[in-house]
Amino acid sequence: MTREELIAELEEKARRIRAHVVRIAGMSDCHTGGSLSIADMLAALYFHTMRVDPKDPMWDGRDYFVLSKGHCVPGLDAALAIKGFFPEKALTTHLELDSIISGHACARVTPGIDVSTGSLGHGLSLGVGLALGVRMDGASNRVFVMIGDGELQEGSNWEAAMAGSHHKLDGLTAIIDRNMYQTGPTEEMMALEPLADKWRAFGWATRVIDGHDMGEIVDTLDALPFEEGRPSAIVSKTVKGHGVSMSIHQHMNRFDEAQMAAMLAELGDGCGCQEGES
Repeated sequence: MTREELIAELEEKARRIRAHVVRIAGMSDCHTGGSLSIADMLAALYFHTMRVDPKDPMWDGRDYFVLSKGHCVPGLDAALAIKGFFPEKALTTHLELDSIISGHACARVTPGIDVSTGSLGHGLSLGVGLALGVRMDGASNRVFVMIGDGELQEGSNWEAAMAGSHHKLDGLTAIIDRNMYQTGPTEEMMALEPLADKWRAFGWATRVIDGHDMGEIVDTLDALPFEEGRPSAIVSKTVKGHGVSMSIHQHMNRFDEAQMAAMLAELGDGCGCQEGES
Protein backbone atom coordinates (compact mmCIF):
# COMPACT_ATOMS: atom_id res chain seq x y z
CA MET A 1 0.00 0.00 0.00
CA THR A 2 1.36 3.41 -0.95
CA ARG A 3 1.40 6.29 1.50
CA GLU A 4 -1.36 8.01 -0.48
CA GLU A 5 -3.52 4.89 -0.30
CA LEU A 6 -2.89 4.56 3.44
CA ILE A 7 -3.87 8.17 4.12
CA ALA A 8 -7.01 7.83 1.99
CA GLU A 9 -7.98 4.62 3.80
CA LEU A 10 -7.51 6.20 7.23
CA GLU A 11 -9.47 9.28 6.21
CA GLU A 12 -12.31 6.99 5.17
CA LYS A 13 -12.19 5.27 8.56
CA ALA A 14 -12.37 8.67 10.27
CA ARG A 15 -15.37 9.58 8.13
CA ARG A 16 -17.15 6.40 9.17
CA ILE A 17 -16.36 7.06 12.83
CA ARG A 18 -17.89 10.53 12.53
CA ALA A 19 -20.98 9.20 10.78
CA HIS A 20 -21.56 6.73 13.59
CA VAL A 21 -21.16 9.47 16.21
CA VAL A 22 -23.74 11.61 14.41
CA ARG A 23 -26.14 8.66 14.22
CA ILE A 24 -25.73 8.03 17.94
CA ALA A 25 -26.48 11.70 18.63
CA GLY A 26 -29.65 11.31 16.59
CA MET A 27 -30.84 8.54 18.89
CA SER A 28 -29.67 9.55 22.37
CA ASP A 29 -27.78 12.20 24.31
CA CYS A 30 -24.17 12.17 23.16
CA HIS A 31 -20.93 14.03 23.78
CA THR A 32 -20.75 14.78 20.09
CA GLY A 33 -18.27 17.64 19.64
CA GLY A 34 -15.42 16.02 21.55
CA SER A 35 -16.07 12.66 19.89
CA LEU A 36 -15.86 14.21 16.43
CA SER A 37 -12.64 16.06 17.22
CA ILE A 38 -10.75 12.83 18.01
CA ALA A 39 -11.99 10.78 15.04
CA ASP A 40 -8.87 11.29 12.90
CA MET A 41 -6.51 10.30 15.70
CA LEU A 42 -8.63 7.26 16.58
CA ALA A 43 -8.61 6.13 12.95
CA ALA A 44 -4.82 6.38 12.78
CA LEU A 45 -4.31 4.62 16.09
CA TYR A 46 -6.66 1.68 15.55
CA PHE A 47 -6.11 1.12 11.84
CA HIS A 48 -2.41 1.87 11.54
CA THR A 49 -0.42 2.26 14.74
CA MET A 50 -1.71 0.10 17.58
CA ARG A 51 -1.30 -3.65 17.90
CA VAL A 52 -4.75 -5.01 18.74
CA ASP A 53 -6.68 -8.18 17.93
CA PRO A 54 -10.49 -7.83 17.63
CA LYS A 55 -10.81 -11.62 17.93
CA ASP A 56 -8.90 -11.57 21.22
CA PRO A 57 -9.54 -8.23 22.97
CA MET A 58 -7.53 -9.32 26.03
CA TRP A 59 -4.48 -10.44 24.02
CA ASP A 60 -1.39 -10.04 26.20
CA GLY A 61 0.61 -8.50 23.37
CA ARG A 62 -1.81 -5.68 22.61
CA ASP A 63 -1.07 -1.99 22.91
CA TYR A 64 -3.17 -0.27 25.56
CA PHE A 65 -5.43 2.71 24.96
CA VAL A 66 -6.82 4.84 27.77
CA LEU A 67 -9.57 7.30 26.88
CA SER A 68 -9.11 9.71 29.76
CA LYS A 69 -11.85 11.94 28.30
CA GLY A 70 -14.16 9.00 28.83
CA HIS A 71 -17.37 10.89 28.03
CA CYS A 72 -16.27 10.95 24.37
CA VAL A 73 -16.60 7.18 24.16
CA PRO A 74 -18.98 7.30 21.14
CA GLY A 75 -15.94 7.99 18.96
CA LEU A 76 -13.98 5.13 20.51
CA ASP A 77 -16.95 2.75 20.31
CA ALA A 78 -17.32 3.57 16.63
CA ALA A 79 -13.65 2.84 15.98
CA LEU A 80 -13.85 -0.46 17.86
CA ALA A 81 -16.98 -1.51 15.97
CA ILE A 82 -15.45 -0.70 12.58
CA LYS A 83 -12.30 -2.60 13.62
CA GLY A 84 -14.47 -5.65 14.36
CA PHE A 85 -14.51 -5.91 18.14
CA PHE A 86 -18.32 -6.10 18.00
CA PRO A 87 -21.03 -5.58 15.33
CA GLU A 88 -21.54 -2.01 14.16
CA LYS A 89 -25.30 -2.41 14.66
CA ALA A 90 -24.63 -2.56 18.42
CA LEU A 91 -23.90 1.19 18.29
CA THR A 92 -27.64 1.79 17.84
CA THR A 93 -28.18 0.57 21.43
CA HIS A 94 -26.25 3.48 23.00
CA LEU A 95 -27.42 4.05 26.61
CA GLU A 96 -30.05 1.29 26.44
CA LEU A 97 -30.47 -1.04 29.40
CA ASP A 98 -27.97 -3.94 29.25
CA SER A 99 -26.28 -2.47 26.15
CA ILE A 100 -22.52 -2.86 25.66
CA ILE A 101 -22.50 0.77 24.44
CA SER A 102 -22.45 2.95 27.55
CA GLY A 103 -22.28 6.67 28.25
CA HIS A 104 -18.69 6.54 29.47
CA ALA A 105 -15.84 4.17 28.63
CA CYS A 106 -16.57 0.87 30.41
CA ALA A 107 -14.12 -2.02 30.24
CA ARG A 108 -16.61 -4.29 32.02
CA VAL A 109 -19.12 -4.35 29.17
CA THR A 110 -17.45 -3.11 25.96
CA PRO A 111 -14.98 -5.40 24.14
CA GLY A 112 -11.77 -3.59 23.27
CA ILE A 113 -11.91 -0.98 26.04
CA ASP A 114 -8.96 -1.54 28.38
CA VAL A 115 -9.81 0.88 31.19
CA SER A 116 -13.08 2.32 32.50
CA THR A 117 -12.95 6.12 32.56
CA GLY A 118 -15.21 9.11 32.97
CA SER A 119 -14.00 10.84 36.12
CA LEU A 120 -11.74 13.36 34.42
CA GLY A 121 -8.06 13.71 35.27
CA HIS A 122 -7.33 10.06 36.07
CA GLY A 123 -6.38 8.57 32.71
CA LEU A 124 -2.73 9.57 32.64
CA SER A 125 -2.15 8.09 36.10
CA LEU A 126 -3.62 4.83 34.85
CA GLY A 127 -1.39 5.05 31.77
CA VAL A 128 1.71 5.54 33.91
CA GLY A 129 0.76 2.47 35.93
CA LEU A 130 0.21 0.40 32.80
CA ALA A 131 3.56 1.50 31.34
CA LEU A 132 5.35 0.66 34.57
CA GLY A 133 3.69 -2.77 34.62
CA VAL A 134 4.77 -3.42 31.04
CA ARG A 135 8.36 -2.57 31.96
CA MET A 136 8.28 -4.81 35.04
CA ASP A 137 7.05 -7.68 32.84
CA GLY A 138 9.84 -7.08 30.34
CA ALA A 139 7.19 -6.69 27.63
CA SER A 140 6.95 -4.33 24.65
CA ASN A 141 3.32 -3.18 24.83
CA ARG A 142 2.87 0.51 24.20
CA VAL A 143 0.44 2.70 26.14
CA PHE A 144 -1.53 5.57 24.60
CA VAL A 145 -3.59 7.99 26.70
CA MET A 146 -6.07 10.37 25.07
CA ILE A 147 -6.56 13.44 27.27
CA GLY A 148 -9.05 16.28 26.87
CA ASP A 149 -7.53 19.73 27.15
CA GLY A 150 -10.16 20.84 29.66
CA GLU A 151 -9.32 18.02 32.05
CA LEU A 152 -5.73 19.26 32.27
CA GLN A 153 -7.09 21.61 34.93
CA GLU A 154 -7.00 18.54 37.20
CA GLY A 155 -3.77 18.43 39.19
CA SER A 156 -3.58 14.65 39.04
CA ASN A 157 -2.49 14.94 35.40
CA TRP A 158 0.62 16.87 36.35
CA GLU A 159 1.53 14.45 39.13
CA ALA A 160 1.30 11.68 36.55
CA ALA A 161 3.35 13.73 34.10
CA MET A 162 6.11 14.06 36.68
CA ALA A 163 6.00 10.32 37.40
CA GLY A 164 6.11 9.36 33.73
CA SER A 165 9.17 11.51 33.17
CA HIS A 166 10.87 10.40 36.38
CA HIS A 167 10.51 6.74 35.42
CA LYS A 168 11.66 7.40 31.83
CA LEU A 169 8.58 5.70 30.36
CA ASP A 170 9.32 5.99 26.66
CA GLY A 171 6.62 3.42 25.90
CA LEU A 172 4.00 5.92 27.09
CA THR A 173 2.37 8.50 24.83
CA ALA A 174 -0.06 11.20 25.93
CA ILE A 175 -2.28 12.64 23.19
CA ILE A 176 -3.92 15.92 24.17
CA ASP A 177 -7.06 16.71 22.18
CA ARG A 178 -6.52 20.48 22.02
CA ASN A 179 -9.94 21.57 20.74
CA MET A 180 -9.85 24.68 22.97
CA TYR A 181 -13.35 24.13 24.34
CA GLN A 182 -15.00 22.45 27.31
CA THR A 183 -18.25 23.89 28.68
CA GLY A 184 -16.70 27.17 27.50
CA PRO A 185 -13.39 28.23 25.92
CA THR A 186 -10.52 26.67 27.88
CA GLU A 187 -8.48 29.86 27.83
CA GLU A 188 -11.31 31.79 29.50
CA MET A 189 -12.10 29.14 32.11
CA MET A 190 -8.53 28.19 33.11
CA ALA A 191 -5.81 29.14 30.65
CA LEU A 192 -3.51 26.32 29.57
CA GLU A 193 -1.08 28.08 27.27
CA PRO A 194 1.78 27.72 26.68
CA LEU A 195 0.63 24.11 26.78
CA ALA A 196 3.43 22.41 24.82
CA ASP A 197 6.03 24.21 26.91
CA LYS A 198 4.38 22.89 30.07
CA TRP A 199 4.77 19.29 28.87
CA ARG A 200 8.36 19.93 27.91
CA ALA A 201 9.04 21.43 31.34
CA PHE A 202 7.70 18.23 32.90
CA GLY A 203 10.27 16.25 30.92
CA TRP A 204 8.16 14.96 28.02
CA ALA A 205 9.35 14.91 24.40
CA THR A 206 6.60 17.00 22.86
CA ARG A 207 5.27 17.75 19.39
CA VAL A 208 2.39 19.99 18.29
CA ILE A 209 0.43 18.81 15.26
CA ASP A 210 -2.71 19.47 13.24
CA GLY A 211 -5.01 16.77 14.60
CA HIS A 212 -7.08 16.75 11.41
CA ASP A 213 -4.18 16.32 8.98
CA MET A 214 -3.98 12.55 8.54
CA GLY A 215 -0.56 12.66 6.93
CA GLU A 216 0.87 14.62 9.84
CA ILE A 217 -0.84 12.34 12.35
CA VAL A 218 0.64 9.22 10.73
CA ASP A 219 4.13 10.69 10.50
CA THR A 220 3.97 11.70 14.16
CA LEU A 221 2.76 8.32 15.38
CA ASP A 222 5.37 6.55 13.23
CA ALA A 223 8.09 8.62 14.96
CA LEU A 224 7.26 7.33 18.46
CA PRO A 225 8.98 7.40 20.84
CA PHE A 226 10.25 10.87 20.08
CA GLU A 227 13.25 10.44 22.38
CA GLU A 228 14.71 7.40 24.11
CA GLY A 229 14.14 7.47 27.86
CA ARG A 230 11.40 10.11 27.76
CA PRO A 231 7.61 9.74 27.46
CA SER A 232 6.05 11.38 24.41
CA ALA A 233 3.34 14.04 24.33
CA ILE A 234 1.35 14.98 21.23
CA VAL A 235 -0.57 18.25 21.42
CA SER A 236 -3.18 17.57 18.74
CA LYS A 237 -4.79 20.84 17.66
CA THR A 238 -8.39 20.08 16.70
CA VAL A 239 -11.80 21.68 16.27
CA LYS A 240 -14.70 20.58 18.44
CA GLY A 241 -17.30 19.08 16.14
CA HIS A 242 -14.88 18.82 13.20
CA GLY A 243 -16.33 17.19 10.10
CA VAL A 244 -19.72 18.90 10.03
CA SER A 245 -20.53 22.54 9.39
CA MET A 246 -22.95 22.84 12.30
CA SER A 247 -21.21 24.46 15.26
CA ILE A 248 -21.09 21.94 18.12
CA HIS A 249 -19.85 23.56 21.29
CA GLN A 250 -22.38 22.21 23.75
CA HIS A 251 -21.10 19.63 26.19
CA MET A 252 -23.81 17.22 25.01
CA ASN A 253 -26.02 17.07 21.95
CA ARG A 254 -29.07 15.28 20.66
CA PHE A 255 -30.02 15.96 17.07
CA ASP A 256 -33.44 15.88 15.49
CA GLU A 257 -33.97 13.93 12.29
CA ALA A 258 -33.40 16.93 10.01
CA GLN A 259 -30.13 17.87 11.71
CA MET A 260 -28.88 14.29 11.64
CA ALA A 261 -29.78 13.88 7.97
CA ALA A 262 -27.99 17.12 7.04
CA MET A 263 -24.82 16.11 8.85
CA LEU A 264 -24.83 12.58 7.43
CA ALA A 265 -25.17 14.05 3.97
CA GLU A 266 -22.06 16.15 4.65
CA LEU A 267 -20.25 13.01 5.74
CA GLY A 268 -21.27 10.95 2.73
CA ASP A 269 -24.65 9.75 4.05
CA GLY A 270 -23.73 7.01 6.43
CA CYS A 271 -21.03 4.83 7.82
CA GLY A 272 -20.13 3.15 4.54
CA CYS A 273 -21.59 -0.23 5.52
CA GLN A 274 -23.43 -2.32 2.97
CA GLU A 275 -26.68 -3.98 3.94
CA GLY A 276 -25.99 -7.16 5.83
CA GLU A 277 -22.57 -6.07 7.10
CA SER A 278 -21.86 -5.98 10.80
